[in-house]
Amino acid sequence: MVELKVKDGIAGIFLNRPDKSNALGTELLEALLFKLKEIDASPGLRVVVIAGYGKSFCGGADIHELAGLKKSNAGKFVRRIHQCCDAIRRLPVPVVARLHGSVIGACLELAAACDLRIAAEGTRFAMPEVRLGIPSVVEAALLPRLVGAGRAAWLVLTGEAIDAKTALDWGLVQELAPLAALDERIGALLESLVAADREALASQKALLRLWQEAPLAESVSVSIAAFARAYESGEPGERMRATISRGRGAKEN
Repeated sequence: MVELKVKDGIAGIFLNRPDKSNALGTELLEALLFKLKEIDASPGLRVVVIAGYGKSFCGGADIHELAGLKKSNAGKFVRRIHQCCDAIRRLPVPVVARLHGSVIGACLELAAACDLRIAAEGTRFAMPEVRLGIPSVVEAALLPRLVGAGRAAWLVLTGEAIDAKTALDWGLVQELAPLAALDERIGALLESLVAADREALASQKALLRLWQEAPLAESVSVSIAAFARAYESGEPGERMRATISRGRGAKEN
């Protein structure tokens, strides 16, 4: 139900339930969490891509399983979704969501937990839970931080879908590409991320997570300490001297 491919420090996690639009049921969620924990312990990991096989990234939580839930087990089910989202956010490397087709409900929460999102033109996004008699929960709480309170309210209160262009305009995704060129664009982004210093990226991701959750004064204080700590390895000096050298060479030419 979840396929993992790792090569040259790049991990691809693929939701593999295309006959059900990759709907998130208990079995798939447990498999996804297992894969996320597996790569978290992988030495040399540089970046992760999360994608879905078939016509859509993911059509949301499995409605058949949702229909069978009761008060006694509903919390356990949705907590699994949170555990997967939280594992994505806590990975020490950037996580890129490759989005196409439909990105619905719990799957939009998975995408929101990623650091960067690139979508194919024509992708549709929605949080339709209220139409099913339940609220949007867990990492839906990230939406006001991503798109603003008013737009987040529109998504979760109306349940209506937005198109890819609107998602781009709102800041829900960072870039659009034709479906045929989506993998090429993802590849270019991965090259850019891999070119950066691994420790600096890990520090930056941790700071981004902190900035979402902590007061400003704490965010600034921790950022200063992270900046100073980066110089322990000597890597910043080497990279900066190389940049200066390249600049001199360009001027001489």
